[in-house]
Amino acid sequence: MAGDAIRIEGLRKTYGGQGKAPEKVALKGIDLTIPQGSVFGLLGPNGAGKSTLINILAGLVLKSAGSVEIWGFDQDRNPRQSRASIGVMPQELNLDPFFTPRGALEVQAGLYGVPKGERRSDEILEMVGLADKAEAYARTLSGGMRRRLLLGKALVHRPHILVLDEPTAGVDIELRQMLWDNVRRLNREEGMTIILTTHYLQEAEEMCDEIAIINEGELVARNTTSALLGELDARTMVIEPEATPETLPDLEGVEVEERGGGILALTYHAREMRAEDVLDAVRAAGIRISDVRTEQPDLEDVFLALTKGAHG
Repeated sequence: MAGDAIRIEGLRKTYGGQGKAPEKVALKGIDLTIPQGSVFGLLGPNGAGKSTLINILAGLVLKSAGSVEIWGFDQDRNPRQSRASIGVMPQELNLDPFFTPRGALEVQAGLYGVPKGERRSDEILEMVGLADKAEAYARTLSGGMRRRLLLGKALVHRPHILVLDEPTAGVDIELRQMLWDNVRRLNREEGMTIILTTHYLQEAEEMCDEIAIINEGELVARNTTSALLGELDARTMVIEPEATPETLPDLEGVEVEERGGGILALTYHAREMRAEDVLDAVRAAGIRISDVRTEQPDLEDVFLALTKGAHG
């Protein structure tokens, strides 16, 4: 099969209400495709439906309606093959405290039917930096080491798709760097498709080829990372004048902000105005320019614009 690693159509999930509480609609008909070999970001505020979507892909939550294909296998018709195609590193540290890291990987491999001769527990422990802890009980591992072991467990059956659910929440810089080095290597050398949910927008901007944003159970955006950033046409021109200006530039449609040291930040919309017009307004105010630079919007600006009014 070529093309899509994941194909989702009309995906809905409604949780029944407890007692007199009303039903909760978590997903409202999501249509989404994720290309093979991509690093794909899934973003959204708390309660947007990201975890429900991940849990449906992992086979942990039953969908209410719609269809899910994983690596070409329909989740309803070929549940075993679809589940074998995906590995999930969950957000929660759900480890048996009485297993050693090597034991945990061996059990996980057994659950997926990996023959003993094809298991690569020691190779995975080396990759995630736990080779020296192979025989330590999981309950003695630090939080960062437990996260490394969760990544190892997700890889035992050589999945085509790796899902990382908030993998770097609350972890140190060293672990974050180790995780991203491994993810880049798996993607580059093994062609593994990576799906990442994260609250760290800078991380998504740096790592992801494409991004989908979910808000209140609906898909509100899906595009390449660069195209999403391009959807916001606001530009900020930062002017460093030779002397503190006595008069501020006055141009309709330009927002002027005074920063420290006499620096001016002029924000305008590139579709409505040329940079040259902004510079003309600065010169017309009698301001001699020592230095000028522009600031582009980042993913956080896009995210806030698309999820405005959401409760996070």
